Amino acid sequence: MDVPTHAIWTGWITFGLVSLPVQLFPATRRHGVDLHEVHAADGSRIQHQRVCQAEGREVDNRDITKGYKTPDGHTVVLEETDLQALPLPSKHVIDVLGFVPVDGLDPILFLRAYYAAPHGQAGQRPYALLAATLTRAERAAVAKVTLRTRERLAAVWPRRDTLVVQTLLWPEEVREPRDIASTTPVTGQELELASLLMAQMPSVDFAELHDDYASALQQLVAAKESGGQLLQPAEPEPAVDLIAALEKSVHKTAGPGRTPG
Repeated sequence: MDVPTHAIWTGWITFGLVSLPVQLFPATRRHGVDLHEVHAADGSRIQHQRVCQAEGREVDNRDITKGYKTPDGHTVVLEETDLQALPLPSKHVIDVLGFVPVDGLDPILFLRAYYAAPHGQAGQRPYALLAATLTRAERAAVAKVTLRTRERLAAVWPRRDTLVVQTLLWPEEVREPRDIASTTPVTGQELELASLLMAQMPSVDFAELHDDYASALQQLVAAKESGGQLLQPAEPEPAVDLIAALEKSVHKTAGPGRTPG
């Protein structure tokens, strides 16, 4: 398993009276190209300074901490040791609150995924039991966990026999769409053609998909240096006749010599 060697969290997963010691490792990694802030006139790097509002001078990082503003406007200074002393059970225990069907989890809630690994010999058997039970029931455990002083909801489920702890947004953090969706009804013919098109389109192999941003950025940089022009991809145009566009798409995906449907 390609995971970091250093755990970001060590504690317990508990369900009922069963407890298993685990360590959490990031399950994903950042991928992309970093751009720097520079002065547009000469390209020199921009530096950000942290200035004390009261003293008007730059403050060293080691002298910066957190603060909480009370309702009466008073600021309470909180050191790292204070935050580590938060009386939250979820700092060290992922206590299972209940179980939900895996397909019942709303993806809009998903934040970040972590792999949970059994910590020590004592965690091996209960870990395997929880993973196997969740797999058999096709369910995910719902719990709470505190990472870096922030408590989050979490879903726990098995992926390739490994428990995943997926942090979730709290329900109040999700905005409802209200009335931004289309109110235009679709016809039965449109629905049948769109369903046929969906059925004929190939499945997606995620392993074959790649990020094109780095390549596009290199083309942009080369064009800027040489003074050349970039060839922009064509933008789609709205279909004037939706039925005609669907029928043409169905015949195109069917391929030569094949009958749609």
